[in-house]
Amino acid sequence: MGKRRCAVVALLATIMAVIMELAPLTVATSRRNMLTNGLGMTPPMGWNSWNHFGCNIDETMIRETADAVVSTGLSKIGYEYVNIDDCWAEISRDDKGNLVPKKSIFPYGIKVLADYVHRKGLKLGIYSDAGYFTCSKKMPGSLDHEERDAKTFASWGIDYLKYDNCNTDGSKPTVRYPVMTRALMKAGRPIFFSLCEWGDMHPAEWGAPVGNSWRTTNDIADNWESMISRADQNEVYAEYARPGGWNDLDMLEVGNGGMTEDEYIVHFSLWAISKAPLLLGCNLRNMTEKTMKIITNKEVIAVNQDPYGFQAKKVRMEGDQEIWAARLSDYRISVVLLNRGPVRYSTTARWGDIGLDPKTEVEARDLWEHKTLRTHFVGNLTATLGSHSCKFYVLKPIA
Repeated sequence: MGKRRCAVVALLATIMAVIMELAPLTVATSRRNMLTNGLGMTPPMGWNSWNHFGCNIDETMIRETADAVVSTGLSKIGYEYVNIDDCWAEISRDDKGNLVPKKSIFPYGIKVLADYVHRKGLKLGIYSDAGYFTCSKKMPGSLDHEERDAKTFASWGIDYLKYDNCNTDGSKPTVRYPVMTRALMKAGRPIFFSLCEWGDMHPAEWGAPVGNSWRTTNDIADNWESMISRADQNEVYAEYARPGGWNDLDMLEVGNGGMTEDEYIVHFSLWAISKAPLLLGCNLRNMTEKTMKIITNKEVIAVNQDPYGFQAKKVRMEGDQEIWAARLSDYRISVVLLNRGPVRYSTTARWGDIGLDPKTEVEARDLWEHKTLRTHFVGNLTATLGSHSCKFYVLKPIA
């Protein structure tokens, strides 16, 4: 028995030695396959065609939208991506296997459009799918064509790729998505990689080496229940967000008309404090003043773009009343007081919940009123909120 035990121990030692020799190679290979493109150090900001236009897109509308991003001043406060969603390509590839822009709606091709957008100082995004066809089934997906499509996108000057998850071969996203990651890394152009896997297999847990953002929820709709549920579903993954890789709650619905002004303010506030991509989904060519006021709030955007990149967590829930909080740079804390209920209510943020010493005195900046409150606060801060509304503060300790 002693000899056998020694033989087993010796065999195990040999196996471990081999594993240790291979480990550096495995790690090196893993790092080589990671999406090290230097993009997404803060959440991306821009616009996407799907929420408002669906498949009703064309070259003129995309050009006019790029014009609007500049003329409205959105580009000056960080909105830079103009993203084309589904339905832009012909149903069949050309005889070389390349994707072909739909002639009837993009007569001059995507490269010419990208050049136009770039001359505006903006970036152009495009859409594909990790399946045989996209979700609309009106154009091919990139499955089995990843390298060819990545090189095509790079040659056109594409800056952002939204990659959906429809009509697949049945394999797991953890198998299919990294293939496009590697293809993009070899394409010769940095392209922001947005994984649109809808949160089915918890992409927050594996997305960091694969993409720059990952959808944690199914598609959003322009109503309160859909919007607030997406925020809830995403919040549990807060620890996975960091510079270079972000949890994505789907595009913004602000300005599409399905919610009240207060509800849209909640929508924009929760996306901002959650460090979500701020991708507008309305028609930028005819926005109302109320919509403009919401999406151009520089103070709220600054929270979203804070270099520390900490995503907010719900730190207290009492019925319909919630407190969301996240640390910011310069020792500050961002706090959203939220009333999800049907009636007016008084809501309190307590220092113990948001990570402050109970004796700390703070200065409170109201980000929607654009004013610093005269009163300094110690221990807690209380606000009275109407139905489906919020208050958004940045708290700064007073030395």
